[in-house]
Amino acid sequence: METGRAEYVDRGDSMDRGRSLENIGEKVLRYGLVAVLLWVGALKFTEYETMGIQPLVENSPLTAWAVQAFGLKTLSALIGVVEIVLGLMIATRSFAPKISAYGSMGAIVLFLITLTFLLTTPGVWQPGYGFPFPSPMPGQFLAKDIILLGVAIWSAGEALRAAHRGDHVSREAVPAVGQRSGTARTAGT
Repeated sequence: METGRAEYVDRGDSMDRGRSLENIGEKVLRYGLVAVLLWVGALKFTEYETMGIQPLVENSPLTAWAVQAFGLKTLSALIGVVEIVLGLMIATRSFAPKISAYGSMGAIVLFLITLTFLLTTPGVWQPGYGFPFPSPMPGQFLAKDIILLGVAIWSAGEALRAAHRGDHVSREAVPAVGQRSGTARTAGT
């Protein structure tokens, strides 16, 4: 009988570890996305980043008009402002989940636009290999946005659900499996 109890405790500990890892992963995903947007957004105000985006934005029908209308330096700064604002909006999840959801939706649009550069930028596919072999730059550089798009989609969905529930607190406040709301968990139980 004691063996059954030990297996149950082990399973419970495993579930708790799984929940802890999931909670940590959730934070790394959301706030990693925030960090990337803030960091890359701030870099858009530098000369080297402005020059780095030039082949991407000049060759895309979605952004080439903006280069003509605003100039490369101003467009880079505008993109930077958008990235910073979206990052700040996503960061509000703990107290304003609806704002966070809107920021995540904006990031979805941003990453979808960025991913179109895979189709329009010269040199995306490695010479001599072609599709599906992306070049180190800009191909592999752009391919990482698939993951960022996925994080933005997840973040939007999770924040929308939280806003709908009226949940302004992280899921960490939800009682652990097997624990009833309002009861304290003590060692050995």
